[in-house]
Amino acid sequence: MDVCSWKQRKWKQLSRLQRSIILFLFAFLAVCGVISYTSMGEPWKSLTNKSLDDQRTEPEIPGLKLANPAVLPAPQKADANLGDYPELSPQKPPKPPHVRRGPSNLQNKPPWRDVRLKTRHDTSKVVEEPVQADKEEKTEKSVISWRGAVIEPDQSTEPPSSKIKEPDKPSSVEVEDQKEPVPITERQVAVIEAFRHAWKGYKDFAWGHDELKPLSKSYSEWFGLGLTLIDALDTMWILGLKEEFEEARKWVANDLVFDKNVDVNLFESTIRILGGLLSTYHLSGDSLFLEKAKDIGNRLMPAFKTPSKIPYSDVNIGRGTAHPPRWTSDSTVAEVTSIQLEFRELSRLTGDEKFQKAVDEVMKHVHTLSGKNDGLVPMFINTNSGQFTHLGVYTLGARADSYYEYLLKQWIQGGKKENELLEDYMRAIEGVKKHLLQRSQPKKLTFVGELAHGHFSAKMDHLVCFLPGTLALGAHNGLTADHMKLAEALIETCYQMYAQVETGLSPEIVHFNLHAQKGHKDVEIKPADRHNLLRPETVESLFYMYRFTGDKKYQDWGWEILQNFNKYTRVPTGGYTSINNVQNPSNPEPRDKMESFFLGETLKYMFLLFSDDIDLINLDKYVFNTEAHPLPIWVPA
Repeated sequence: MDVCSWKQRKWKQLSRLQRSIILFLFAFLAVCGVISYTSMGEPWKSLTNKSLDDQRTEPEIPGLKLANPAVLPAPQKADANLGDYPELSPQKPPKPPHVRRGPSNLQNKPPWRDVRLKTRHDTSKVVEEPVQADKEEKTEKSVISWRGAVIEPDQSTEPPSSKIKEPDKPSSVEVEDQKEPVPITERQVAVIEAFRHAWKGYKDFAWGHDELKPLSKSYSEWFGLGLTLIDALDTMWILGLKEEFEEARKWVANDLVFDKNVDVNLFESTIRILGGLLSTYHLSGDSLFLEKAKDIGNRLMPAFKTPSKIPYSDVNIGRGTAHPPRWTSDSTVAEVTSIQLEFRELSRLTGDEKFQKAVDEVMKHVHTLSGKNDGLVPMFINTNSGQFTHLGVYTLGARADSYYEYLLKQWIQGGKKENELLEDYMRAIEGVKKHLLQRSQPKKLTFVGELAHGHFSAKMDHLVCFLPGTLALGAHNGLTADHMKLAEALIETCYQMYAQVETGLSPEIVHFNLHAQKGHKDVEIKPADRHNLLRPETVESLFYMYRFTGDKKYQDWGWEILQNFNKYTRVPTGGYTSINNVQNPSNPEPRDKMESFFLGETLKYMFLLFSDDIDLINLDKYVFNTEAHPLPIWVPA
């Protein structure tokens, strides 16, 4: 008889108690080293093996095995014939670009280099080779950018669960990147089509020049620096227009030269060129744009060489000289106090404090000046004396508007630490309430007028329609809820400046009726004021209001405005044109000029307004300059 068979039979004949006692004794002897486990035979081995297996499997959490195809699909490669990006369409919407914060030298290379497509449908693919899936997960690492495309950095052996430690990787790769893409809407598709139509006109008739003249199929020059192209760079990025962006980038790389004997306006070149380059650098991570930003930033610095440190309005960027306008030694208050976001950010990126020091001195000086009226500032400041001039006239329109905007936005940009800026902003809004707010008749629209030597004027520039958005932004950042209530009232007024006009487009300036008159609307328009320049301010505020409230009426109002732009300002051969008469639908009298801000601001804010993705330029991470170029907030909110 086989000894093992005999042992097994005898073992089975024992009672459960007897077997337990024997196992206990053998375990005790084994611990003491008298016998080994293997001398126990199969019964002991089967028991101990089972226990070890149980111990090995119990701590495991379902779903963590990368090789399990039912739990975690492996990355799927895009079809080769798709190229880097799908064509923009409502059916397969691209994801908005990831919003980044932090020094741009941590950003990725431009997204069309070594790109893999990732769509919402990838998660439904079945993994057929679990072992290979596990291997791919351990060797691949991706970064979301450019509306959902997956940028793959150089090969790495770092497992997917490890944090990215390399200093040259974006610091803002966060969990939000992994969320489901937000579909692009039909209205956003309409904005993309409008942009492409405008871009077609610029490319065909004004390529590399400042502004398109769409009717005459030519161009006009202001500085000779491709203003429209630079202003539109980040818009193209946000809209996902890869081909257009890449073509524009080549022009910047090969043809944008600042060493020119040309006078430029400090304010306009800062907000459009410097701001546009910095914003595009942050969104794309392409160092080309930072290098160009440094170049133009340095060339603008001679403007600050004045007796008062209040900068001159004009700079010759080739000769390195600056001067005031020919007819005065004054600069406008808005111009000298609305360049701070850009120069401060340039200092942060380059480590050269001279840029921020120059613009901070301006703000500190203006903070201490007399001549204000409950926080409201005059429109002009002298570059020699550093004092306000033309005292007694107060407006939130031209020559003063963005002073108030940049008080709040500098405070936000710097992490809400610079209390002087906040104090000046809060005081100014109280001044607006006290001196400039009135209600019209018959609809009782709340509007912001002007004050001249104690006399109130019911005149309101379209430029003032930046204010509802700014007020809403302040309320979002913790300021008083009264600011949001005022924002809601003012945006209604700005919409009525469109809705009460025959073409559905706002004039440059309106006058409100303070007394009810039979047959009269709230809005009155003078012949000299009835032009429309394709301005963005109302659409800008609609974007902020929708982003913070979710009220769909703001999207609907913006949609009406876009339709009317298409109806009255669109030129069939390409481009859009300003018009002279918003009151004549049969002949709006086109002016034959497309301002650069139509692409840089108006259509960008339209696209953002029609999006339901709060991370499409997240307002807790970015602050827009006054030309709609987003710059990063330095400290997380």
